[in-house]
Amino acid sequence: MSTKREPWKNWVLFLASMVLVFLLGLLVSTITERKTEAKYAYTPVNKIKPGEPRNEVWGENFPREFESYYRTADSTFKSKHNGNANIDMLEVDPRLVVLWAGYGFSKDYNQGRGHYYAVDDLRNSLRTGGPKGKDDGPMPSTCWTCKSPDVPRIMNEQGVEEFYKGKWGKLGAEIVNPIGCADCHDSETMNLKVTRPALIEAFERQGKDIKKATHNEMRSLVCAQCHVEYYFNKNLPGKEGTPYLVFPWDDGQTVEDMEVYYDRVGHVDWVHKLSRAPMLKAQHPGYEVYKMGIHGQRGVSCADCHMPYKTEGGQKFTDHHIQSPLNNVANSCQVCHREEKDVLTKNVYDNQDRILENRDQLERLLVRAHVEAKKCWDLGATEAQMKDILHGIRLGQWRWDYAAASHGGSFHAPVELGRVIGKGIDITQETRIKLGKLLMKLGYDGEVAYPPIETKAAAQKYIGLPMEKLEQEKAEFRKNVLPKWDEEAKQREAKY
Repeated sequence: MSTKREPWKNWVLFLASMVLVFLLGLLVSTITERKTEAKYAYTPVNKIKPGEPRNEVWGENFPREFESYYRTADSTFKSKHNGNANIDMLEVDPRLVVLWAGYGFSKDYNQGRGHYYAVDDLRNSLRTGGPKGKDDGPMPSTCWTCKSPDVPRIMNEQGVEEFYKGKWGKLGAEIVNPIGCADCHDSETMNLKVTRPALIEAFERQGKDIKKATHNEMRSLVCAQCHVEYYFNKNLPGKEGTPYLVFPWDDGQTVEDMEVYYDRVGHVDWVHKLSRAPMLKAQHPGYEVYKMGIHGQRGVSCADCHMPYKTEGGQKFTDHHIQSPLNNVANSCQVCHREEKDVLTKNVYDNQDRILENRDQLERLLVRAHVEAKKCWDLGATEAQMKDILHGIRLGQWRWDYAAASHGGSFHAPVELGRVIGKGIDITQETRIKLGKLLMKLGYDGEVAYPPIETKAAAQKYIGLPMEKLEQEKAEFRKNVLPKWDEEAKQREAKY
């Protein structure tokens, strides 16, 4: 029996060998190229000093990251529900004015823009600073904590507790650089770094060492320095009177866990002007909500979606144009999900629509509860009669605010937010039943009228805000104080 191969089989074997050799050569070439890129990608132009707050200085060494970061100045992106434009949320939803009556957010609350505007937006808010700037206005220095890489610089120079002391205007000329490189990176190693002590302290109180976090965990923890729930504690032992920044995570990170913590320490953000309820104001518990969603549970980091990798000129780097993944679906979502862009976007919008529908319902119920509670007070209700009612309003609005303030929460964890809002509706409805019974006991027969709050101006007039005076004071501040701060900052940085 002959074992001689057919000639065509030899040719097939030859061609297959050639293809294999070519592919192996291509692989070796790619590996060599990537090693070369890794070796020469970071060629420092200058030595970055520890605490250097100026993003431009870092940008000389990292031009790609720097250029992509400054695209956060672009505020033109719009999605179905907002985007990154400067939107007056009180105009969009005047009910917010009533829900925050007696608190600064009823004066002014705009949709957050990109990190590039962090300092400017705080300076221009009606919630901060009056005509004098330095010592006028209700906000403490602690409000600067998440707005600038100048913050860790000043904390290192003055001490953390000293940074938190006093009004926010005392640091107006010091804090001028928008959120950037030194907020998240070590100047020598370029490793990710937590620069805000509140996060480190929160971990320590739970018996955890943040230094043991993995690199992937750090790609979310540097965001968790700021995108979290927090409060200012003026009663810390040895720091009494200082509005010290604290994360309320000692009992856990769910809405109930933080509520238990706040009730135990007796924390009240403000007393509502209409209902007199001792209120909680959620800040922006984005990290806590993200951890409860499917992406957080599967180890997807914040940076994976909001700062995806990008290739430019043969080099791979992290895109520092921190933005909504909906404005970059190809690099953010479709790396893992193979569905079409329109399908993925619709999935997000569907979740948002359902969450917002119930959240709006909870808003309307809370407005009614505040107005009905005021009516009870007007009719002579006692503290004892109102105690449980006011606590119910506090718990219901805390759940609403937790959902409303958790940036991207209806995407990060729609099931959890649906649960939280549903519970908030239950609590608020039960509270309104108690209000109805008390109103009848006080001799009131009928329904308390819903307030005339069709517009922001109407709502602010309803709660008694002197908006013309506030806006005039802020105009004087912008005219007389801001230019001085900017000039002082230029002189200091010229020496630096």
